[in-house]
Amino acid sequence: MTTELPLSGIRVLDLTRLLPGPVATMHLADMGAEVIKIEDPGPGDYARAMGPVRNEVSQFFVAVNRGKRMKRLDLKDAAHREQLLAMVETADVLVESFRPGVMDKLGLGWHTLRERNPKLVMCAISGYGQHGPYALLAGHDINYIGYAGMLDQNAGADGVPALPNLQVGDLLGGAQSALQGILAALVAVKMGGAGRMVDVSMTAAVMAHNIMPLVGVNNGAPAAPGRDLLTGGVPCYNVYRTADGRYMAVGALELKFWQGCCDVLQRPDLKPRHWQLGQQVGGEDAMALKAELDAVFAARTLAQWTEAFADADCCVTPVLRTEEALQHPLFRDIVSRRMHDTEGESWSVAQPVRFAP
Repeated sequence: MTTELPLSGIRVLDLTRLLPGPVATMHLADMGAEVIKIEDPGPGDYARAMGPVRNEVSQFFVAVNRGKRMKRLDLKDAAHREQLLAMVETADVLVESFRPGVMDKLGLGWHTLRERNPKLVMCAISGYGQHGPYALLAGHDINYIGYAGMLDQNAGADGVPALPNLQVGDLLGGAQSALQGILAALVAVKMGGAGRMVDVSMTAAVMAHNIMPLVGVNNGAPAAPGRDLLTGGVPCYNVYRTADGRYMAVGALELKFWQGCCDVLQRPDLKPRHWQLGQQVGGEDAMALKAELDAVFAARTLAQWTEAFADADCCVTPVLRTEEALQHPLFRDIVSRRMHDTEGESWSVAQPVRFAP
């Protein structure tokens, strides 16, 4: 029986900064790859100074760079550039997140790297991809999800877009899409193919996953923000404020779960008022029933409702704060306290994918 992680023996050169690239390469490290993070000799990755710094680097930097070796190279210096090219010869993957064209200007473009290592997988993560009219534009998560139509739908009943603290563009669009592309290209190489350039547009990746709004458009009835099936348009899939100012997440989307939820609420009269029985999504009855349930849930505390639904298999759960989630039994296998060389102990969440021998 082997205990080796699946990417053991894979070497990755990480030239990325901030969030998308470092998270992608952290996941590669978690799966066994040797990741060498390369920063300039000056400030290095901007993430080092984002947020409070206990001693030398921020908790942001600590959170997304575990399991990597650090190396400083000035890629504008010929000798340092040659060091990187020598490392490319024995690497399997190189990941960068500069604006398109920067690697070419440094003399480290895809054609140069491919000559040094024909089996190399190079991944370039950018806001709008390597080509096209927006390729050279600056951007951040808020811009990518705005262009892709996701931010418009992430809104409450007042229609004002709410900024999620899960960076969908950076993490789904950037980190996960890069990971997907890198692993696919590695498989091709391991099957005897040549190395490949992986071009990740964070905006395009968000657009590709913006499924429910796409379905609405294709059905000829795009939903108003906060009024679609999964964004607040039905009372069976919504959040409700409790007596102590907390929230319960009601995910009783299917009729059987809704009926179970009504039993716990001791409101069997509400069972027929469900979208699968003809209730209009975002319609008058749906919104009226949502208001009724607001009053029902406001009568008890979060703890009381959590206990009431504990044995009911109907997808109704508490909305936890992060500090509560870190200590919840559900995450016992992936959450731990880790010691950092300079920053001391902090919470860490491990790679969630498990590999059985």
